[in-house]
Amino acid sequence: RRTVLGLGLSALVAGPAWAAKPIKVTAEQAEAIDAISAYLNSFKTMQGEFTQISPKGNVSRGVFYISKPGKMRFEYAPPNPFLIVSDGTWLTIKNVKKEKGDQFPLSQTPLRLVLGNKVDIVKDTSVLDYQDQDGILTVTVEDKKNTLGSGQLTLVFDQTRKVLQQWIVTDGKGRKTTVSLENLQAGIEPDPKLFVVKIKRDSKNGP
Repeated sequence: RRTVLGLGLSALVAGPAWAAKPIKVTAEQAEAIDAISAYLNSFKTMQGEFTQISPKGNVSRGVFYISKPGKMRFEYAPPNPFLIVSDGTWLTIKNVKKEKGDQFPLSQTPLRLVLGNKVDIVKDTSVLDYQDQDGILTVTVEDKKNTLGSGQLTLVFDQTRKVLQQWIVTDGKGRKTTVSLENLQAGIEPDPKLFVVKIKRDSKNGP
């Protein structure tokens, strides 16, 4: 059931092929997308709260911490037993109750787009859809190098507040996992121990 949980991340790594045709981005659209990249590049550390809706409509909540480059922790509130931690190299999805989990290279997940020191969405991705309405910019992308696996990532950006408010992961079968962000605080240095996790490994998906 990893594909239902874990921010939709493992679904992208393991999903089947998804054919999509990129659109030709205009100069004006590229400038608007660059504002998302600029926002992601504007902070090194961030923490806040999140709400996740799974493909089946299950709702989970929790708190998250980010420390660039590459470190992240998504901590789900009970009864969801999962914890997601990136140490900069490996992304670990852990079942806290069972002390077991799985690991994936961070470079093969969508989170590399938001955890890098330098984010350039226009350069690093193929834009599949662009919607700009009432101050909300919605951009759907896939990785040019296919390191996002076979799925798509949709970023929802509030142009008035200049903040990323949501992302949606769509796997190779069209299943969507939505993650909404709120109560964001940038510039607070998190405890380095938050990005260390130990598991009884079920599998390690990497080279």
